[in-house]
Amino acid sequence: MPPRPRFDRRAPVRELPNINDRISYPQLRVVDADGSQLGVITREEALEVAKDRELDLVLVSEKADPPVCRIMDYGKYKFEQEKKAKEAKKKSHQTEVKEVKMRYKIDSHDYQVRIGQAVRFLKDGDKVKCTVIFRGREIQHTALAEQLLYRMARDLEESAEIQQDPKREGRNMIMFLSPRKTPLAKEKDAAAAATKAVRTIEVNREISREVNREGSREPTRI
Repeated sequence: MPPRPRFDRRAPVRELPNINDRISYPQLRVVDADGSQLGVITREEALEVAKDRELDLVLVSEKADPPVCRIMDYGKYKFEQEKKAKEAKKKSHQTEVKEVKMRYKIDSHDYQVRIGQAVRFLKDGDKVKCTVIFRGREIQHTALAEQLLYRMARDLEESAEIQQDPKREGRNMIMFLSPRKTPLAKEKDAAAAATKAVRTIEVNREISREVNREGSREPTRI
């Protein structure tokens, strides 16, 4: 087929799979739906077998001699292949850095909009660059910008963790958030358990000291 013109706006030609009547080879090696070999038979015989089973004859390998076909439910096969391709695409998602910009004097509504944007980015597995922009003399209020960024980190703590603390860069102050790997509830439970364990050890040490002191005292003479 000759190459299409560079600016050809026609829809691309869809390549149809070689199944059923679109298979033109006279002799075929056929594999049945259950995996058993039907041997080398004619195209007409293979189509008749597929028709009797209410399935499709699908060309698997045309480079073999003779070409290999399989009897299967092509619609189901195509659906499973598309599903596998989508799952593979999800797993191969490359992390990107998405930016959320605002002013330190941002109002409540706009702030919630920025929070919503950040949540969507984090759910997609992307990192978020939170940027506070200074204009003119606003550069004097870096402390307020830092407070705003930490507030955003607290509001997003269910979905994100701080990768880089607020830092001034030129006329901006930025903070990086990354998707939270461990659910926040588990982290809190682990921290509480660690604190409880430390307290238990300290109490046990105090009890041991008291016992040792009691044991080291001389018996009272009468």
